[in-house]
Amino acid sequence: MEISLALGAALARADIGGLCAGLAERLRGLPAGTVVCDVAGVARPDVVTVEALARLRLTARRHGWRLVVAGAGPALVEVAGLLGLAEVVGEAEQREQPGRVEEAVDAGDPPA
Repeated sequence: MEISLALGAALARADIGGLCAGLAERLRGLPAGTVVCDVAGVARPDVVTVEALARLRLTARRHGWRLVVAGAGPALVEVAGLLGLAEVVGEAEQREQPGRVEEAVDAGDPPA
């Protein structure tokens, strides 16, 4: 099952709660599927746009759905990447994840 959702040209932070509530209402009681969020109409992608997508993705997950973003232009991909949220727009970096840093302790070092 697939549901479509489109973001408008302008998005304010105050709009995000209503978008998420509306999506939750649409998904409630339905079998799992995919929400396709069309962002082609977003005029100036910014931090608020990425926040909205991240919260919509979380809302979809809470209802057992998956959210995919369609129509993401280079500006949105860049903003999401700068925020460390490239996966929100489906452009997860293809680089190796940083490993954990392990500090070696020299037996001659005094205790910290």
